[in-house]
Amino acid sequence: MSEIGVPDLPAARKQPLQKRARERVERILDVARDIIAESGSEAMKMSEVAQRADISIGSLYQYFPDKAAIIRTLAEHYYALGRHCIGDALDKVRTPEDLQAAFAALVDEYYGMFLEEPVMRDVWSGMQADKALCALDLEDARENGRALAKAMLRAMPGRDRDAAERSAFLIFHLGEATMRLAIQLEAAEGRAIVDEYIRIATRELGGPDARK
Repeated sequence: MSEIGVPDLPAARKQPLQKRARERVERILDVARDIIAESGSEAMKMSEVAQRADISIGSLYQYFPDKAAIIRTLAEHYYALGRHCIGDALDKVRTPEDLQAAFAALVDEYYGMFLEEPVMRDVWSGMQADKALCALDLEDARENGRALAKAMLRAMPGRDRDAAERSAFLIFHLGEATMRLAIQLEAAEGRAIVDEYIRIATRELGGPDARK
């Protein structure tokens, strides 16, 4: 991520190197977030983004070739934020109990973010229709899985490394599927689904004895 909170922009045509350009990109993304929160990404038009960001449509296209590029950049922002939070929490893990507690807290925090942030929900709801977003989603699960596997091996040094990495990757992939399901349900049922996922995942994270 950049020093002002904007992630690297692989989908953008023009990389913002100067502070003014980076601030312009941040303004574009802020406007896009507002529009998505108000009416969803399907209703977002490049002309409206340019108008509300107070730039010309030509300037907008210099940074983002299309609406999908804006949405992918927003997704990158949320993924980067999530990886940072996950890394911070898992770096403190030293025991299986630490691991279970940290993971449960992370899932709760992530679920809360989804409930409070309409842009995240919108981006995820359209995930399956966008191959680039699917690829970002998969790589995010892999990156988070690597961080979780490292924490698992610190907490349980005798665990097989390859098995820990597979398990951690699967835990995060299933966690993302759980979030997508939970946000489509009524609040009480969604919360129950998330709690059940935490119960299943933390049993796995506790090591062989916890699975008995």
